[in-house]
Amino acid sequence: MSAKQIARRQAIPVLYTRGTHYDVGFDMGRTFGSVIKSFLQLSGPLNESYLPLYNTEKGKNVYNETLESVKNSFPQYIRELEGVADGAQVEFHKLFLLHMDEILPQSLKHQKTKNQPTGCSTIILNTDKSRVLAHTEDALTETLNHYYFVVAHIINETPQGKYNVKEERFMSLCYAGHLPGYTMSYNHHGLVFSINTVSAEVLRSGKTPRHFITRALLSAQNSEQAFNIIRDKGVGAGDGCSINMTLLNENPKICYNIEMAPSLGDFKESLIDIKKISIGEHNYHANQYERLKLDQANELMIASSVSRMKTFENYNPPTSKQEVIDMLGDCSGGEHCVFREDNTLEQAVKTIAVGVFDLNEKTFALYSDNPKTHEPHVILPLILKK
Repeated sequence: MSAKQIARRQAIPVLYTRGTHYDVGFDMGRTFGSVIKSFLQLSGPLNESYLPLYNTEKGKNVYNETLESVKNSFPQYIRELEGVADGAQVEFHKLFLLHMDEILPQSLKHQKTKNQPTGCSTIILNTDKSRVLAHTEDALTETLNHYYFVVAHIINETPQGKYNVKEERFMSLCYAGHLPGYTMSYNHHGLVFSINTVSAEVLRSGKTPRHFITRALLSAQNSEQAFNIIRDKGVGAGDGCSINMTLLNENPKICYNIEMAPSLGDFKESLIDIKKISIGEHNYHANQYERLKLDQANELMIASSVSRMKTFENYNPPTSKQEVIDMLGDCSGGEHCVFREDNTLEQAVKTIAVGVFDLNEKTFALYSDNPKTHEPHVILPLILKK
């Protein structure tokens, strides 16, 4: 049986690792090498678009320009990714291409990879009684069973990267072969966040791919540092995403949704819009820009986002964690429903996991199946720095 034929598994591997950036990356690669190799073989975008373009002169130039930019800002995360490649015994350039995502084909104005209604849905509930950040992780079907938890403690002898970071301690759900930070994560400073992919029409090479901005976010000690990391002054994002976040140790108890887009022209800073969700409020976000006004790509992902947001709006505003969980398990709405699972291997996109951060209880529950009808696979405590 091939990896693509394996049905949804009730298994979520967890790696606890400590060391330098390279050490942590190597441990990820060595521990999950078979899963990473399997994902590299199955990834349609990588094999059908990114690698063929990488093997052209123009594509190689875009790759090298972007790699050099990331090395200048975040050499420690390049070392971390080199560790993953070495530990898994796979080619580094394939992993870096995954982190560039659509920057390569779109910056070359090449025919984009086939539009798919990929993406995620996030609900934030911020009341005195229930403070919840909950998220569906939706991805191409080949990603199913190709993810794992990384709990890492990174200690450096000298400050690293453009933000001079010496220590990082975090937990993150990772796609196979990817750096931590682009799904659901928290760090020991109390930063909790999830990511919604959004697709701007114009992406920029030589800028910082969103995967590295959200990786850097794991080092943030407070909300102002987080905003600065997302702005990425001096370079700016090469592509876009939406960040749903809060700081457990900050008062007042505010949650945020930040839309981040690629910088325009010679402007060396991400375009961002920060929305506050104060006590007594809630927020939904999917996979389209709601507030930043710019051209968007991937019509199917936008159609899916509109459908899922309409489903949420059909509910009364949630007042409890259970109501949020029920909303994320909603299978109405046809093809573009919230929890996507039709039990066929041919389905292009599936919800591969659901995560629920209880911000009052300081726990994270991960579901490997529909949260409306299943118990969480694991509930982990959020361990904060004293």
